[in-house]
Amino acid sequence: MNAAHAWRDARRILAVRLDNLGDVLMTTPALRALKESHPGRHVTLLTSRSGAAAAPNIPEIDAVLTAEAPWMPGTQCPERAGRGLVDMLRARRFDAAVIFTVYSQSALPAALACVEAGIALRLAHSRENPYALVTDWVPDPEPYTLIRHEVRRQLDLVATIGARTANEKLSFRVRPEEAAQAMGKLRRAGVDLESRWVVVHPGASAPSRRYPAQQFAQAIDALLERRDLQVVLTGSDAERALVESIRATARRPAFSLAGELTLGELAAVLAPAAMLIANNTGPVHLAAALGTPVVDLYAVTNPQHAPWQVPHRVLFEDVPCRFCYRSVCKQRHNDCLRGVSPERVAAAARSLLERGADRCEVAHALGAPLGLVS
Repeated sequence: MNAAHAWRDARRILAVRLDNLGDVLMTTPALRALKESHPGRHVTLLTSRSGAAAAPNIPEIDAVLTAEAPWMPGTQCPERAGRGLVDMLRARRFDAAVIFTVYSQSALPAALACVEAGIALRLAHSRENPYALVTDWVPDPEPYTLIRHEVRRQLDLVATIGARTANEKLSFRVRPEEAAQAMGKLRRAGVDLESRWVVVHPGASAPSRRYPAQQFAQAIDALLERRDLQVVLTGSDAERALVESIRATARRPAFSLAGELTLGELAAVLAPAAMLIANNTGPVHLAAALGTPVVDLYAVTNPQHAPWQVPHRVLFEDVPCRFCYRSVCKQRHNDCLRGVSPERVAAAARSLLERGADRCEVAHALGAPLGLVS
Protein backbone atom coordinates (compact mmCIF):
# COMPACT_ATOMS: atom_id res chain seq x y z
CA MET A 1 0.00 0.00 0.00
CA ASN A 2 1.48 3.37 -0.99
CA ALA A 3 1.54 6.35 1.37
CA ALA A 4 -1.18 8.32 -0.39
CA HIS A 5 -3.58 5.35 -0.20
CA ALA A 6 -2.86 4.77 3.49
CA TRP A 7 -3.68 8.39 4.27
CA ARG A 8 -6.85 8.51 2.19
CA ASP A 9 -9.16 7.71 5.11
CA ALA A 10 -7.35 9.90 7.65
CA ARG A 11 -9.84 12.59 8.62
CA ARG A 12 -8.58 13.96 11.95
CA ILE A 13 -5.10 15.33 11.25
CA LEU A 14 -2.67 16.73 13.79
CA ALA A 15 -0.23 19.27 12.30
CA VAL A 16 2.76 19.74 14.59
CA ARG A 17 4.55 23.08 14.16
CA LEU A 18 6.12 24.00 17.49
CA ASP A 19 7.76 27.18 16.23
CA ASN A 20 6.97 30.88 16.00
CA LEU A 21 4.50 32.97 14.02
CA GLY A 22 6.52 33.16 10.82
CA ASP A 23 7.07 29.40 10.74
CA VAL A 24 3.35 28.76 11.13
CA LEU A 25 2.54 31.21 8.32
CA MET A 26 5.08 29.53 6.04
CA THR A 27 3.36 26.19 6.72
CA THR A 28 -0.11 27.37 5.66
CA PRO A 29 0.23 26.28 2.00
CA ALA A 30 1.01 22.73 3.19
CA LEU A 31 -1.97 22.86 5.56
CA ARG A 32 -4.14 23.93 2.61
CA ALA A 33 -2.84 20.99 0.61
CA LEU A 34 -3.80 18.62 3.44
CA LYS A 35 -7.32 20.08 3.53
CA GLU A 36 -7.89 20.19 -0.22
CA SER A 37 -6.60 16.70 -0.96
CA HIS A 38 -9.46 15.10 0.97
CA PRO A 39 -12.60 17.21 1.63
CA GLY A 40 -13.96 16.90 5.13
CA ARG A 41 -10.60 16.72 6.83
CA HIS A 42 -10.26 18.38 10.22
CA VAL A 43 -6.81 19.88 10.87
CA THR A 44 -5.64 20.68 14.39
CA LEU A 45 -2.48 22.73 14.78
CA LEU A 46 -0.18 21.95 17.70
CA THR A 47 2.05 24.96 18.17
CA SER A 48 3.62 27.52 20.49
CA ARG A 49 1.74 30.45 22.05
CA SER A 50 3.27 32.72 19.42
CA GLY A 51 2.16 30.47 16.59
CA ALA A 52 -1.30 30.00 18.07
CA ALA A 53 -2.02 33.73 17.82
CA ALA A 54 -2.44 33.36 14.05
CA ALA A 55 -4.82 30.39 14.14
CA PRO A 56 -8.13 32.36 14.26
CA ASN A 57 -7.13 34.09 11.00
CA ILE A 58 -6.03 30.98 9.09
CA PRO A 59 -9.03 29.22 7.51
CA GLU A 60 -7.07 26.01 6.95
CA ILE A 61 -6.84 25.49 10.72
CA ASP A 62 -9.95 24.01 12.38
CA ALA A 63 -8.59 23.86 15.94
CA VAL A 64 -5.42 24.79 17.79
CA LEU A 65 -3.53 23.27 20.71
CA THR A 66 -0.68 24.95 22.54
CA ALA A 67 1.89 23.06 24.52
CA GLU A 68 5.29 23.34 26.11
CA ALA A 69 6.98 20.47 24.35
CA PRO A 70 9.73 19.00 26.55
CA TRP A 71 12.27 19.05 23.67
CA MET A 72 11.74 22.73 22.74
CA PRO A 73 13.76 25.64 24.19
CA GLY A 74 12.44 27.32 27.32
CA THR A 75 10.33 24.45 28.69
CA GLN A 76 10.38 24.74 32.50
CA CYS A 77 9.58 21.15 33.52
CA PRO A 78 10.25 18.75 30.61
CA GLU A 79 9.07 15.57 32.36
CA ARG A 80 5.69 17.02 33.36
CA ALA A 81 5.29 18.74 29.98
CA GLY A 82 5.89 15.45 28.18
CA ARG A 83 3.22 13.58 30.14
CA GLY A 84 0.70 16.39 29.68
CA LEU A 85 1.31 16.56 25.94
CA VAL A 86 0.76 12.83 25.40
CA ASP A 87 -2.43 12.85 27.48
CA MET A 88 -3.77 15.84 25.55
CA LEU A 89 -3.12 14.20 22.18
CA ARG A 90 -4.47 10.80 23.20
CA ALA A 91 -7.77 12.34 24.31
CA ARG A 92 -8.40 13.78 20.83
CA ARG A 93 -8.03 10.49 18.93
CA PHE A 94 -6.19 11.77 15.87
CA ASP A 95 -5.96 9.52 12.81
CA ALA A 96 -2.65 10.91 11.65
CA ALA A 97 0.06 13.46 12.42
CA VAL A 98 2.25 15.55 10.13
CA ILE A 99 5.35 16.79 11.92
CA PHE A 100 6.70 20.00 10.35
CA THR A 101 10.28 20.95 11.21
CA VAL A 102 13.09 23.09 9.89
CA TYR A 103 15.98 20.93 8.77
CA SER A 104 18.05 21.69 11.87
CA GLN A 105 15.33 20.17 14.10
CA SER A 106 14.66 16.52 14.75
CA ALA A 107 11.12 15.26 14.25
CA LEU A 108 11.69 12.20 16.42
CA PRO A 109 10.69 13.61 19.84
CA ALA A 110 7.34 14.71 18.41
CA ALA A 111 6.99 11.37 16.63
CA LEU A 112 7.55 9.52 19.92
CA ALA A 113 4.84 11.62 21.59
CA CYS A 114 2.47 10.75 18.74
CA VAL A 115 3.26 7.04 19.09
CA GLU A 116 2.53 7.19 22.82
CA ALA A 117 -0.74 9.03 22.05
CA GLY A 118 -1.84 6.22 19.73
CA ILE A 119 -1.70 8.16 16.46
CA ALA A 120 -1.43 5.49 13.77
CA LEU A 121 0.05 7.48 10.85
CA ARG A 122 3.05 9.77 11.30
CA LEU A 123 4.71 11.74 8.50
CA ALA A 124 8.00 13.60 8.91
CA HIS A 125 11.34 14.50 7.42
CA SER A 126 14.18 12.72 9.20
CA ARG A 127 17.90 12.65 8.51
CA GLU A 128 18.44 9.43 10.46
CA ASN A 129 16.39 6.25 10.12
CA PRO A 130 13.38 6.72 12.47
CA TYR A 131 12.40 3.04 12.32
CA ALA A 132 8.89 2.59 13.75
CA LEU A 133 8.59 6.13 15.15
CA VAL A 134 7.61 7.46 11.71
CA THR A 135 5.31 5.44 9.47
CA ASP A 136 5.90 7.69 6.46
CA TRP A 137 9.56 8.64 6.46
CA VAL A 138 10.85 11.26 4.02
CA PRO A 139 14.67 11.23 4.09
CA ASP A 140 15.92 14.78 4.64
CA PRO A 141 18.33 15.97 1.92
CA GLU A 142 19.00 19.36 3.51
CA PRO A 143 21.43 21.00 3.79
CA TYR A 144 23.84 18.64 2.02
CA THR A 145 22.27 18.19 -1.41
CA LEU A 146 19.85 21.11 -1.59
CA ILE A 147 18.39 24.04 0.33
CA ARG A 148 14.73 24.88 -0.15
CA HIS A 149 12.56 27.75 0.91
CA GLU A 150 10.73 26.80 4.10
CA VAL A 151 7.38 26.88 2.27
CA ARG A 152 8.63 24.52 -0.43
CA ARG A 153 10.10 22.15 2.18
CA GLN A 154 6.70 21.66 3.81
CA LEU A 155 4.81 21.42 0.51
CA ASP A 156 7.25 18.72 -0.62
CA LEU A 157 6.67 16.83 2.62
CA VAL A 158 2.88 16.58 2.29
CA ALA A 159 3.12 15.88 -1.46
CA THR A 160 4.59 12.47 -0.56
CA ILE A 161 1.16 11.43 0.76
CA GLY A 162 -0.69 12.91 -2.22
CA ALA A 163 -1.55 16.28 -0.65
CA ARG A 164 -1.17 19.11 -3.16
CA THR A 165 -2.67 22.52 -3.82
CA ALA A 166 -2.73 24.85 -6.83
CA ASN A 167 -2.67 27.84 -4.47
CA GLU A 168 0.74 28.03 -2.80
CA LYS A 169 0.32 31.49 -1.28
CA LEU A 170 0.55 32.05 2.46
CA SER A 171 -2.77 32.30 4.28
CA PHE A 172 -4.07 34.97 6.64
CA ARG A 173 -7.51 36.63 6.66
CA VAL A 174 -8.21 39.91 8.41
CA ARG A 175 -11.56 39.88 10.17
CA PRO A 176 -13.86 42.93 9.72
CA GLU A 177 -13.75 43.89 13.39
CA GLU A 178 -9.94 43.84 13.32
CA ALA A 179 -9.89 46.12 10.29
CA ALA A 180 -12.28 48.59 11.96
CA GLN A 181 -10.26 48.65 15.18
CA ALA A 182 -6.97 49.07 13.32
CA MET A 183 -8.24 51.97 11.22
CA GLY A 184 -9.46 53.67 14.39
CA LYS A 185 -6.06 53.31 16.01
CA LEU A 186 -4.32 54.65 12.93
CA ARG A 187 -6.62 57.65 12.88
CA ARG A 188 -6.13 58.37 16.58
CA ALA A 189 -2.35 58.16 16.13
CA GLY A 190 -2.59 60.93 13.52
CA VAL A 191 -2.24 58.89 10.33
CA ASP A 192 -4.08 60.29 7.29
CA LEU A 193 -6.02 57.29 6.00
CA GLU A 194 -6.41 58.94 2.59
CA SER A 195 -2.64 59.01 2.03
CA ARG A 196 -0.13 56.20 1.65
CA TRP A 197 1.78 54.81 4.59
CA VAL A 198 4.80 52.55 4.94
CA VAL A 199 5.01 50.26 7.96
CA VAL A 200 8.42 49.93 9.65
CA HIS A 201 8.77 47.03 12.09
CA PRO A 202 12.25 47.35 13.68
CA GLY A 203 12.13 44.49 16.19
CA ALA A 204 13.07 40.81 15.97
CA SER A 205 13.21 38.05 18.56
CA ALA A 206 16.82 37.13 17.72
CA PRO A 207 19.49 39.81 18.31
CA SER A 208 21.39 38.60 15.23
CA ARG A 209 18.43 39.66 13.06
CA ARG A 210 18.10 43.26 14.26
CA TYR A 211 19.10 46.16 12.01
CA PRO A 212 20.58 48.96 14.17
CA ALA A 213 18.03 51.45 15.51
CA GLN A 214 20.02 54.49 14.41
CA GLN A 215 20.19 53.18 10.85
CA PHE A 216 16.44 52.56 10.89
CA ALA A 217 15.98 56.23 11.85
CA GLN A 218 18.27 57.36 9.04
CA ALA A 219 16.42 55.17 6.54
CA ILE A 220 13.11 56.69 7.63
CA ASP A 221 14.51 60.19 7.12
CA ALA A 222 15.73 59.29 3.63
CA LEU A 223 12.42 57.69 2.71
CA LEU A 224 10.36 60.62 4.02
CA GLU A 225 12.05 62.99 1.63
CA ARG A 226 9.06 61.96 -0.45
CA ARG A 227 6.30 64.20 0.89
CA ASP A 228 3.51 61.82 -0.14
CA LEU A 229 4.47 59.12 2.37
CA GLN A 230 3.83 58.47 6.04
CA VAL A 231 5.74 56.04 8.25
CA VAL A 232 3.97 53.93 10.87
CA LEU A 233 6.23 52.14 13.36
CA THR A 234 4.97 48.89 14.88
CA GLY A 235 6.23 46.47 17.50
CA SER A 236 5.29 44.55 20.61
CA ASP A 237 4.79 46.16 23.99
CA ALA A 238 8.34 45.14 24.87
CA GLU A 239 9.57 47.02 21.79
CA ARG A 240 8.04 50.38 22.70
CA ALA A 241 11.41 51.71 23.91
CA LEU A 242 13.08 50.64 20.66
CA VAL A 243 10.41 52.35 18.60
CA GLU A 244 10.58 55.53 20.67
CA SER A 245 14.36 55.64 20.34
CA ILE A 246 13.98 55.51 16.55
CA ARG A 247 11.35 58.25 16.60
CA ALA A 248 13.57 60.41 18.81
CA THR A 249 16.57 59.93 16.52
CA ALA A 250 14.75 60.49 13.23
CA ARG A 251 14.61 64.07 12.03
CA ARG A 252 11.27 63.55 10.30
CA PRO A 253 8.10 62.60 12.20
CA ALA A 254 6.83 59.03 12.24
CA PHE A 255 3.76 57.58 13.92
CA SER A 256 3.88 54.77 16.48
CA LEU A 257 1.48 51.92 17.16
CA ALA A 258 4.01 49.90 19.15
CA GLY A 259 2.28 47.84 21.82
CA GLU A 260 -1.15 48.91 20.55
CA LEU A 261 -2.07 46.20 18.04
CA THR A 262 -3.26 42.64 18.20
CA LEU A 263 -1.91 40.34 15.51
CA GLY A 264 -5.09 40.72 13.47
CA GLU A 265 -4.94 44.50 13.81
CA LEU A 266 -1.30 44.51 12.70
CA ALA A 267 -2.40 42.58 9.62
CA ALA A 268 -5.14 45.15 9.03
CA VAL A 269 -2.53 47.93 9.14
CA LEU A 270 -0.25 46.02 6.77
CA ALA A 271 -2.90 45.01 4.22
CA PRO A 272 -3.45 48.52 2.74
CA ALA A 273 0.11 49.72 3.40
CA ALA A 274 2.36 50.69 0.50
CA MET A 275 4.96 48.29 1.91
CA LEU A 276 6.63 46.88 4.99
CA ILE A 277 10.26 47.52 5.95
CA ALA A 278 11.40 45.02 8.56
CA ASN A 279 14.00 42.59 9.79
CA ASN A 280 13.66 38.90 8.95
CA THR A 281 10.83 38.26 11.40
CA GLY A 282 7.18 37.17 11.61
CA PRO A 283 5.57 40.36 10.20
CA VAL A 284 7.51 39.83 6.94
CA HIS A 285 5.59 36.60 6.37
CA LEU A 286 2.38 38.24 7.53
CA ALA A 287 2.87 40.95 4.89
CA ALA A 288 3.59 38.27 2.28
CA ALA A 289 0.33 36.50 3.18
CA LEU A 290 -1.51 39.79 2.65
CA GLY A 291 0.22 40.65 -0.64
CA THR A 292 2.00 43.70 0.81
CA PRO A 293 5.45 44.38 -0.73
CA VAL A 294 8.42 43.95 1.60
CA VAL A 295 11.88 45.39 2.05
CA ASP A 296 13.49 42.66 4.13
CA LEU A 297 16.62 43.49 6.12
CA TYR A 298 17.80 39.93 5.98
CA ALA A 299 20.48 38.83 8.39
CA VAL A 300 22.04 35.94 6.51
CA THR A 301 21.83 33.56 9.44
CA ASN A 302 19.92 31.18 7.12
CA PRO A 303 18.76 31.24 3.50
CA GLN A 304 15.29 29.65 3.74
CA HIS A 305 13.00 32.43 4.98
CA ALA A 306 12.89 35.17 2.33
CA PRO A 307 9.45 36.69 1.54
CA TRP A 308 7.30 34.21 -0.36
CA GLN A 309 5.42 35.09 -3.56
CA VAL A 310 5.23 38.84 -2.95
CA PRO A 311 7.17 41.75 -4.51
CA HIS A 312 10.21 42.32 -2.34
CA ARG A 313 13.79 43.45 -1.96
CA VAL A 314 16.07 41.43 0.32
CA LEU A 315 19.01 43.46 1.64
CA PHE A 316 22.14 42.19 3.36
CA GLU A 317 25.90 42.52 3.31
CA ASP A 318 27.66 39.33 2.32
CA VAL A 319 30.00 38.10 5.04
CA PRO A 320 32.27 35.04 5.44
CA CYS A 321 30.18 33.83 8.39
CA ARG A 322 26.89 33.75 6.44
CA PHE A 323 24.37 31.00 7.20
CA CYS A 324 25.55 30.65 10.79
CA TYR A 325 22.07 29.72 12.11
CA ARG A 326 22.78 31.72 15.28
CA SER A 327 20.34 33.86 17.29
CA VAL A 328 23.29 35.90 18.56
CA CYS A 329 26.10 36.93 16.21
CA LYS A 330 29.05 34.75 17.20
CA GLN A 331 31.42 37.32 15.64
CA ARG A 332 29.83 40.11 17.72
CA HIS A 333 29.59 42.50 14.78
CA ASN A 334 26.27 41.82 12.96
CA ASP A 335 27.98 43.07 9.82
CA CYS A 336 25.53 41.26 7.53
CA LEU A 337 23.00 43.89 8.64
CA ARG A 338 25.15 46.73 9.91
CA GLY A 339 26.81 46.94 6.51
CA VAL A 340 23.52 47.80 4.79
CA SER A 341 23.41 51.59 4.52
CA PRO A 342 20.20 53.51 5.28
CA GLU A 343 20.42 54.92 1.76
CA ARG A 344 20.21 51.40 0.34
CA VAL A 345 17.12 50.72 2.41
CA ALA A 346 15.41 53.90 1.19
CA ALA A 347 16.46 53.21 -2.40
CA ALA A 348 15.03 49.68 -2.25
CA ALA A 349 11.76 51.04 -0.87
CA ARG A 350 11.58 53.71 -3.56
CA SER A 351 12.25 51.15 -6.29
CA LEU A 352 9.23 49.13 -5.17
CA LEU A 353 7.08 52.24 -4.92
CA GLU A 354 8.11 53.60 -8.30
CA ARG A 355 7.57 50.31 -10.10
CA GLY A 356 4.20 49.85 -8.49
CA ALA A 357 5.50 46.72 -6.74
CA ASP A 358 4.20 44.72 -9.68
CA ARG A 359 6.98 42.16 -9.84
CA CYS A 360 9.75 40.72 -7.74
CA GLU A 361 13.23 41.27 -9.11
CA VAL A 362 15.67 38.92 -7.46
CA ALA A 363 19.20 37.70 -7.99
CA HIS A 364 20.80 34.43 -6.95
CA ALA A 365 23.55 36.31 -5.16
CA LEU A 366 24.74 33.55 -2.86
CA GLY A 367 23.85 30.49 -4.90
CA ALA A 368 20.71 29.95 -2.80
CA PRO A 369 17.34 29.45 -4.53
CA LEU A 370 15.68 32.34 -2.70
CA GLY A 371 16.66 35.46 -4.54
CA LEU A 372 18.74 37.10 -1.83
CA VAL A 373 19.71 40.51 -3.17
CA SER A 374 22.92 41.85 -1.68
